[in-house]
Amino acid sequence: MYKSSTYHDFTNLVIREHVALKTTLSSHDKICIDGESLTVAQVVAVALHGRPSYISDDTAVHTKVQQSVDFLEQELAQGQTVYGVTTGFGGSADTRTDETEALQDGLIRFLNAGILLPSDMGHVAHEDATSQGILRSHALPRAIVRATMLIRSNSLLRGHSGVRMNVIGTVMSLLEKDIIPVIPLRGSISASGDLGPLSYIAGAVQGNADIYMRVGIAASYGNLAGTVVTAREALQVSGLEPQRLQAKEGLGIVNGTSASAAAAALVIHRAKQLAVLSQFLTAMGTEALSGTTYNYDPFISAIRPHWGQEEAAANITSFLQGSRLASQSNPQGRGLAQDRYALRTAPQWIGPQLEDLFLAQQQIEVELNSTTDNPLIDVEGGRIHHGGNFQAMSITSAMEKTILAMQNLGRLLFAQCTELINNKFNNGLPSNLCVDEPSLSYTFKGIDITMAAYMSELASLAHPISPHVVNAEMGNQSLNSLALIASRRAMECVEILSLMSAAYIYALCQAVDLRCLHLEFIKVAEPATNDIVRSIFGSIIEAPEAISALERCSWDSILDVWIKLSHLDLDQRCLETSRKTVGNIVEFLSSKKLSVTIKYLEDYQKQIATILNCLYRQCRERFFLVQETPNYLGFGSRRIYAQVDISSGITNGAAIRRISEHSQDTAHNFQKDSDSIGSIVGRIYLSICNGQLPTHMLEFYEP
Repeated sequence: MYKSSTYHDFTNLVIREHVALKTTLSSHDKICIDGESLTVAQVVAVALHGRPSYISDDTAVHTKVQQSVDFLEQELAQGQTVYGVTTGFGGSADTRTDETEALQDGLIRFLNAGILLPSDMGHVAHEDATSQGILRSHALPRAIVRATMLIRSNSLLRGHSGVRMNVIGTVMSLLEKDIIPVIPLRGSISASGDLGPLSYIAGAVQGNADIYMRVGIAASYGNLAGTVVTAREALQVSGLEPQRLQAKEGLGIVNGTSASAAAAALVIHRAKQLAVLSQFLTAMGTEALSGTTYNYDPFISAIRPHWGQEEAAANITSFLQGSRLASQSNPQGRGLAQDRYALRTAPQWIGPQLEDLFLAQQQIEVELNSTTDNPLIDVEGGRIHHGGNFQAMSITSAMEKTILAMQNLGRLLFAQCTELINNKFNNGLPSNLCVDEPSLSYTFKGIDITMAAYMSELASLAHPISPHVVNAEMGNQSLNSLALIASRRAMECVEILSLMSAAYIYALCQAVDLRCLHLEFIKVAEPATNDIVRSIFGSIIEAPEAISALERCSWDSILDVWIKLSHLDLDQRCLETSRKTVGNIVEFLSSKKLSVTIKYLEDYQKQIATILNCLYRQCRERFFLVQETPNYLGFGSRRIYAQVDISSGITNGAAIRRISEHSQDTAHNFQKDSDSIGSIVGRIYLSICNGQLPTHMLEFYEP
């Protein structure tokens, strides 16, 4: 397998994360958190793959946590005023109290204000809107909650929050036992952190009877496996004691950015993979459209040295190595003198997205290992700081960049896909990428429409979230980052771009098959038509160089017309091709001062139409049986093509034939059992989401 000689910043980041995740999932070791070294790959492993995690047994970590608790107790013993410990909250911080535990209880109670559906809480629905299928779940996805528990615990371990180790340990034990709080999807403005969502984790630790927990599917849970129970029941099942939250512990849990950071970490992981995939698909699109590798020449990027552009161009070039479909020169002779924007400006378009996602990753990984609550306990400095580390604008910034990157990459794939399906722009492929008769088969017209729907929805989501800030909480939260909303929006954008990628991948596989079928056809058609020219006109033209020139003239005109008539059914295409090329024969003979009777021209037209028809049918039938496509593809496209065979469960040649049969024998085909295009694309989509296709894609870089 080809190995790139240069690993660039973004690509190297994605490869490192992929390798780290792969290593973690294949290892029996648990993931250790220590407040300093949590990575996106580890968050993904715990949240999406259920990998176990634990608190570091490093004495220094435990000492820092206990020192922060002790320092807070000393300050309180000296009568110091500490926000959220001896005062009210937010705009009510002008109140004072010495009932520190009751204050924490009150904090959790007023923050448990989110809305869940009965079905989210495990209740059987009767005549409510849920049972009628009107409402979607109002719960934050389970994977995000798992990630939130991990990240919040990691932050509290840093020793600036005054939260006892046994409280942090209870959160981690619930995570380890896969008993996860049901948290409302909406209700956080991510101003003083994600107060609402995190309050449900605090309520779970308390054993609140109105906080609900989803129990894992382990056999040891018996009849409770996979059910939803109250936090009180969950603690009993797991053998954990409810925790009475002491001074600042409720505030320490809820006052942080962990829910936003959790969603952002899961989003950025998939977003980066989609950005790499867009480069693979651009290379494959170059092959499918018979584009030129000159679009990606290093000189072009070297004189405009944005590193993202240089990296994208280098990647696409490496993916095209070994290709027999992409031109190695600028277009010559017929057609456009250069490729259209969707290919030619792809590095300039993709490059800034790589740079933005790279920065977004950095912002998120810093947040994973930060203290994000208030007030902050500085044991070494001997003071308590009142600040604003809970303001999650770094996550909002990361997610807004991600949202725009997904939209821009989607726009690129949409432009390439629509060009590919339209026979006026696809350089000779059939309209709608049909393999049989265009008058009956509209194979990818549905994909063309769904891509427009996906693109429209993606564009509607691609607007900044931060301008929508409004005053909240007695005017105290006059700035609020809306980071969790931004992360949820980015997650939707990732979903839609994944749908677009899946649809485009299948269109590309069909297109490269058709391109290879075309090349297989012209390999046999050119000598066959030359034989006809020589047999008909050889008696008139004696000079060998002249008859060779007539053969070239005939074939060039046949090929030019054949490509332009790809929208016609085969019989008509062959007849029109032969008819439209007769004029070139007459013009050539006239230039040589030669003339022929109508009989010669009629024989030429009839024989050319017949041989083209016969050879194309033969090539098509043979192509259904023997796939030549992989032999034509570049190294990158070959990986995508092979993975589609695996994920779709069929070979592409078989897929083409199965689709083509839908347009034949229309009196009997309405009940055929073959897969729809949507079903096949759906399987490709799942292979993107579950990591199968990205894994196969990134193995391109392995030695």
